[in-house]
Amino acid sequence: MSEVPENKKRILKEMIKQLHAGASPQEVKERFKQVLASISSLEISKIEQELVKEGMPREEIQKLCDVHLLVFQEQLEKQRPEVPPENPITILMEEHKGMLKLLETANAIVPCVEQAKGTSEVTEDMVRLKLIAEDFVDSEKHYLREENVLFPILEKHGVTEPPAIMWAEHDKIRPSKKQLSNLVENYKTMSFQELKEKLSETAKSLNSLLPSHFNKENNVLFPTALQVVTPEEWNQVQKEFDAIGYCRFTPQRLIAASRAIRVEEQKPEAALASELLMQFETGTISRDEVDALLKTLPVDITFVDSEDKVRYFNKSEIFMRTKAVLGRKVQQCHPQKSVHIVNRIVESFKSGKKDVAEFWIPLKGRMIYIRYFAVRDKNGKYLGTMEVTQDVTDIKKIEGERRLLDWKD
Repeated sequence: MSEVPENKKRILKEMIKQLHAGASPQEVKERFKQVLASISSLEISKIEQELVKEGMPREEIQKLCDVHLLVFQEQLEKQRPEVPPENPITILMEEHKGMLKLLETANAIVPCVEQAKGTSEVTEDMVRLKLIAEDFVDSEKHYLREENVLFPILEKHGVTEPPAIMWAEHDKIRPSKKQLSNLVENYKTMSFQELKEKLSETAKSLNSLLPSHFNKENNVLFPTALQVVTPEEWNQVQKEFDAIGYCRFTPQRLIAASRAIRVEEQKPEAALASELLMQFETGTISRDEVDALLKTLPVDITFVDSEDKVRYFNKSEIFMRTKAVLGRKVQQCHPQKSVHIVNRIVESFKSGKKDVAEFWIPLKGRMIYIRYFAVRDKNGKYLGTMEVTQDVTDIKKIEGERRLLDWKD
């Protein structure tokens, strides 16, 4: 890691020491505005490390990081480098946005629980919080990627204190995520007053920890990484990120972008998106090719995720579908009289009792074959249900044979 000029180092150390002594951020900003005009995230990282080596407790640095940012933030935001879309940092920053969105949604639900009179009034709210808690639990992959991949690379470049401080904050965030998960799982076993108190406490903790933590990473840690990590190392980081896996709310386009094949000329975003590649066990295919392939299939397919929400359909040639159906519960897409059957099928798939359900009906003089398949990962975990609808009228009429050699153009 490059050295900070001695004169700037001395001034920066003095600034931080004054902040720790109780000087107001505004006072420090005004007193040292000249040096602030050229401050960089890398220099802040370096100075904080030197202060720890000189005896300033790491815990004190951590405690006052927010105060440091009040002083440095304006300049850091001006200097924040543009992150290439294929860089792993892009995914980490987008996951920050995703977690803040989860927190925002939770903040809208918690007051409803606090104002309710009893457990029976908050069933729907607790179901919504349960989904948020599950996403927060799944966000552990985000922290593991940082701790096991990004932080070691930074340490190799001499950036040691910022990763250590961020890791310590991860360990403060984890109990709050776990507390939220425990509350939504066990709220019926506690008094309603206890639920409200613990839920309020957990929400306050997450609101205190997450925005502050993400702000430090976005404005100091990540810009520092972009300055010191080499292109070859970023390629390795990407592979190791892939191996650990991504949060289920991670934008899929960003995961694909991280594996994109770059061309010499900078292409418009739409053109670049069309070339994003997806790697599977049995081959590599672009997003546009996947889209065209699915639309070319001689069947209509619909995917319903593990939370019973419609996530995708390839076309609507047999049964009418519009984009408005996306995100709806599958139960809402069927007549009320058949919802109980839909629920039985889905539950049988989730439990592992069944993998296929099939039906056939006449429709406008055609024979329609409808099949439902449980979609599972390689370990057998239920991911959702795929509905396959096919017009088999002409297939039923097939007799004899027609071989490849019989084909005529």
